[in-house]
Amino acid sequence: MNETKNKIQSLREELHQHNHNYYVLDNSTISDYEFDIKLKELQALEQANPEFYDVNSPTVRVGGEVTKNFNTVAHEHRMYSLDNSYSLEDLQDWETRIKKQVDGEVTYTCELKYDGASISLTYQNGRLLRAVTRGDGFQGDDVTANIKTIKSVPLQLKGAYPERFEIRGEIVLPFIGFNKMNEERIANGEEPYKNPRNTASGSLKLQDSAEVAKRPLDCLLYGLVGRYFGFKTQFESLEKARQMGFKAPKEAAYCKTIDAVFAFINHWDKARHDLPYETDGVVVKVNNLQQQEELGFTAKAPRWAMAYKFKAEQVSTVLKEITYQVGRTGAITPVANLEPVALAGTVVKRASLHNADQIEKLDIRVDDTVFVEKGGEIIPKIIAVDLAQRPSHSQPTQYIANCPECNTPLAREEGEAKHFCPNYNGCNPQVIGRIQHFISRKAMDVEGLGGETVALLVHAGLITNYADLYRLTKDQILPLERMAEKSADNLIAGVEASKQIPFERVLFALGIRFVGETVAKTLVKHYKNIDALAFASVIDLEQVNEIGIRIAESVVDFFSDINNQHLINRLKDDGLQLEISAEKLANQTDKLKGKIIVVSGVFYIVSRTELKKLIEDNGGKVSASISSKTSFIVAGDNMGPSKKEKAEKLNIELLNESDFLKIIQ
Repeated sequence: MNETKNKIQSLREELHQHNHNYYVLDNSTISDYEFDIKLKELQALEQANPEFYDVNSPTVRVGGEVTKNFNTVAHEHRMYSLDNSYSLEDLQDWETRIKKQVDGEVTYTCELKYDGASISLTYQNGRLLRAVTRGDGFQGDDVTANIKTIKSVPLQLKGAYPERFEIRGEIVLPFIGFNKMNEERIANGEEPYKNPRNTASGSLKLQDSAEVAKRPLDCLLYGLVGRYFGFKTQFESLEKARQMGFKAPKEAAYCKTIDAVFAFINHWDKARHDLPYETDGVVVKVNNLQQQEELGFTAKAPRWAMAYKFKAEQVSTVLKEITYQVGRTGAITPVANLEPVALAGTVVKRASLHNADQIEKLDIRVDDTVFVEKGGEIIPKIIAVDLAQRPSHSQPTQYIANCPECNTPLAREEGEAKHFCPNYNGCNPQVIGRIQHFISRKAMDVEGLGGETVALLVHAGLITNYADLYRLTKDQILPLERMAEKSADNLIAGVEASKQIPFERVLFALGIRFVGETVAKTLVKHYKNIDALAFASVIDLEQVNEIGIRIAESVVDFFSDINNQHLINRLKDDGLQLEISAEKLANQTDKLKGKIIVVSGVFYIVSRTELKKLIEDNGGKVSASISSKTSFIVAGDNMGPSKKEKAEKLNIELLNESDFLKIIQ
């Protein structure tokens, strides 16, 4: 028996190495035929000896697992977006900002920005534990079974590695594989796929992993997440990833100056067309990891990284018609309906015209020939009109005066770019949009209920607001189109489960204008419950950190409305979380209320992220830079000399990590 086990283990190790040689190192040391013979031998041994089953055997690469539903998994470390720049001047401005916040020389790592589907891989004891899509950055879908079919994803790591860590990357579909897939689809009389990026992303959600295994997907890794790797720079981290067996693209470069960054960008703006994958820019990162920690994050993106986007592709086409959409806030968005045109791998039929001012500025008219590009290569937009081709009968565009859905006269407040429909409770797109926002993933995340079903419920007269969801019965929804008994049960169960969603997400779900996820968290931390927030005045709200006049007025307007007051009372009666939980409340104090604190250096008892959270949980405000308003500095090892000098000049107290922790304990 030991002999069989050893044979199985030996074959697994050998096949793992051959996969790595071929798909990561691009250096095959065995023929395809020999590889297949060894793989079949391993499959036969595993089938005959199921007691030696291994979830990460090379045989899982062929797929076969069927996943009906992809479980939602919270990321252990948030997956942030990147701020974008479109000119070298933007990058210079970014460098100026970061040099004000960190000490010492700033150098950079430049990496190509591959256009695929973001993925986070978790490894435990050197073995792939889980693969999760980006999702909303806080949570994504578990697609482990599908990711295991990708040959460049190591199932067993090489060399030394931490006990547990995450690594981020991009799932891409090389042009050669994409073209071959389309040739086969056309030969079979099927519609070809539109572009590699969307095809790669869609592949991750196929239910049968055997189908995923047929697609020549690749995985390019670029970001190790964790504290215990032993390296000090981003560039070193890429080499460490390669040593562990990951495919970290070697096009990345270490750049000592911003001029070297510009040279890298200028080179790849042309050379990218020779790459085997789609790429739409360059990601520039501060190389020093301690400086990355010092810089930290905004609400959406790391301050230490910037994506430079290559100039967007442009095409011309004809504007056939202008239509108008009503959003959940009542905002009107004019939409250009275009003669279909191929642009950056997709067929574009529509583009946003933003508002009346934009239409007037460009003098856009029906039947004009217009130039279209993808802003950041994502959202199509019209950038200019070809006046030489304007028809002689052309007439200036007259912006609509009434709502296209309910015919209510539109309003436009002073200082606002958009027109609004004021019919808050009687305009169907607004009603549907608010409920769709309420149930969305970042808000109440109601399982079993999608946007189309919300529209069905509204049109059927079963709901007119989000509070009505909690009074729905199975008998009411069963007669709806495409609503089977199981679907009805799932909807009712999903609505019931949403009653456990925490207060900050409920507040965001209410759809108060200007109150996004970050503002909602700030308000919840300050006011603790819905009643305290509802009774706050504009002046009170403006005293809260980072709450300006527009947000304050919007919050007061929302809670002053009698209909909204009625909705809140109904949500209370139905048991939603409208106050901060006792557990969270227990972890919050006012010990640092009114204090502005700078965190600088390297820490060992808790991480920099944990320190910042402790400051905020105890009522303090974290600042990135030292000023006369700074209350004190939590100073770790290797605090920058210029920061220390400035602190001494302003006579600001420096506390070490232990002293700070004693204060809040």
